[in-house]
Amino acid sequence: FPYYDDDPEVYKKLVSSFYQFIVPTCPKPVGFLLPWVVEKMPWNEDWTIDHDKKQVVLLAQDSQPEKISKQSEVIDETLRQARKVGAFRVLEKWRNELYKIHGPDRLITIERAGSPLFGIVTYGVHMTTYVITEQGMKIWVPKRAQGKTYGGMLDNTVAGGIATGEQPFECIVREAAEEASFPEELVRSKAKPCGTISYFSFRDERAGGESGLLQPEVQFVYDMEVGPDVVPTPCDDEVENFRLWTVEEVQGAISQGLFKPNCALLLLDFFIRHGILTAQNEEDYVEIVSRLHRKLPFPTATAL
Repeated sequence: FPYYDDDPEVYKKLVSSFYQFIVPTCPKPVGFLLPWVVEKMPWNEDWTIDHDKKQVVLLAQDSQPEKISKQSEVIDETLRQARKVGAFRVLEKWRNELYKIHGPDRLITIERAGSPLFGIVTYGVHMTTYVITEQGMKIWVPKRAQGKTYGGMLDNTVAGGIATGEQPFECIVREAAEEASFPEELVRSKAKPCGTISYFSFRDERAGGESGLLQPEVQFVYDMEVGPDVVPTPCDDEVENFRLWTVEEVQGAISQGLFKPNCALLLLDFFIRHGILTAQNEEDYVEIVSRLHRKLPFPTATAL
């Protein structure tokens, strides 16, 4: 997604083409919708579509008070109808998992599969698990299952989306058990929180569904150093296998585009924090650090 400072005209032209997702109780838009999404979505009377202002308004202020408390239900009904009529391929991967929409003064949720249609900020967790050996640092790298999104690409050791009502650390504990068979007590004692990264991207065909959908995201970052006796093994159907790679092997795979795009960003952040990527060996160091922490144009979570 372009930066305003790189070319203000290009940025303004692009953003002005989007429809703002408006929740009346929130002072800022909470997402962007592409024009063709607005055209294809089976809106009902609970939505106001203002083509002049380019706004999609959920239960406008003059709606009945009893309806205002049912904003999540309205979103869910609309997405289920869209799925029923086959409006969007991205809804074929319905997850039955709810994401929270941050910004409004009340809890509003959306089905995970539908979140890129509304361009809302989504939140996840990523953990890099590594071993210090006599040969230096090595990183546990999983290969994604072929039947999944970004099938066959490389990933962070553990990663997943944060569901409504879930705290980031509890999410990483759960995902670590599901994806890598890491015992809960190991993760609770060894996993270290290391901040966040944020970015704004366009989805492509590898993500599943339509290309070009908007994906603003925040990832909570964790590191976990383990001994040589700790070996991750696939537990669910997300991962094909794990390999223990040297830093140089990981760097080479990143440069070849073998990692899932956002996972490459997480690894760059890991290399910066561990002094592997520095201002001495990377001429774009300052720019990389800055772009790993993009300020998003929507409200972000003050608490999850």
